[in-house]
Amino acid sequence: MYAIFRTGGKQYKVSPGDVIQVERLRGNPGSGVEFNHVFAVRKSNLVVGTPLVENAKVTATILSNDRAPKVRVLKYKRKKQYRKTTGHRQDISKVVINEIVAP
Repeated sequence: MYAIFRTGGKQYKVSPGDVIQVERLRGNPGSGVEFNHVFAVRKSNLVVGTPLVENAKVTATILSNDRAPKVRVLKYKRKKQYRKTTGHRQDISKVVINEIVAP
């Protein structure tokens, strides 16, 4: 059994029990969250939405709110003595998938 859903502008394929990292969600560790933008669900047969599957949702529990490792970005122009380094750390939430509810 698996489902494909969207959160934070990205799509994830998950099964019950999976632990995934998504963009930061509102809520404290231990609280539940529901994802309602479900594109496809497979239990015994595959159900694909147009674009969403009606009355389908993925429930999960937030494990932690962290920050991803730093990504370094270097801007460089040759022969012009120009170098600029910047960094970015994305806020993330680790969630465990509890249940996939589908019609």
